[in-house]
Amino acid sequence: MLELEELTRRYGAVTALDGLSFTVPEGTMYGFVGPNGAGKTTAMRIVLGVLEPDSGAVRWRGAPIAAARARFGYMPEERGLYPKMRVADQLAYMARLHGLEAELARASTQRLIERLGLSDRGGARVEELSLGNQQRVQLGAALAHEPELLVLDEPFSGLDPEGVDVLASVLRERVEAGVAVVFSSHQLELVERLCDAVAIIARGRIVASGSVAELREREARRVLRVEVEGAPGGWADGIDGVVGVEHDGDALLVTLTEDADDQRVLEAARRAGRVRHFGPERATLAEIFRETVAA
Repeated sequence: MLELEELTRRYGAVTALDGLSFTVPEGTMYGFVGPNGAGKTTAMRIVLGVLEPDSGAVRWRGAPIAAARARFGYMPEERGLYPKMRVADQLAYMARLHGLEAELARASTQRLIERLGLSDRGGARVEELSLGNQQRVQLGAALAHEPELLVLDEPFSGLDPEGVDVLASVLRERVEAGVAVVFSSHQLELVERLCDAVAIIARGRIVASGSVAELREREARRVLRVEVEGAPGGWADGIDGVVGVEHDGDALLVTLTEDADDQRVLEAARRAGRVRHFGPERATLAEIFRETVAA
């Protein structure tokens, strides 16, 4: 398990991290999201030893993290590849840097090239590749030594849908093998689809965390989605406890006060016609993000 405990980091008068804490169990895909300048990259760099915190601690499997960092994989937002080096040579070199013997490094490289859909590009120089294929190579560089923890900064940036599917599938395989994966992304729909749990950071602090389902439950607004056949609107006006009605196609989004009885809405809907759908409208991760960051 990766543990970040009360991390604080200042740059002069600017506080980048302000008592930041969260944990990532092994075998978990963990999304780490927040607005620009929230402290995501600073936290990642502390995990990897690029920066030191002013206070707080980072542990891996309950022990100080320094000795374990050679077993971590990192994918920076800005590509850290050697542009004139050939793809296969690059991945093998990265594996050797992390301590793999030459034969194991070559075997790992071959597996990754095939798995990442780069079989016909292994002999190409990195600078000759499309940006999307360079992104695949960058992930390969993070995976080449078969790490126990992956820290990825915007791993899906610049990828087309096929590339997203390939990388997501590779990461899920690693998670199922017990690897802990932490990735930051502004593509919240991908975070919502892929991650087992999410932490939202703002102003250097975690403002919400948990599984997407837990966050939806915790941040759920009192909004009902109701669809009544042949009665697109009007029937919800004047119901006690209803404070807002919004059309969404053939459905109404009915906002209630905290103490309102949703059964009154259901009764009114039944009087209006055949009820085709009635249930809570759960917030998306993007909506939860906006609400918690603005709070």
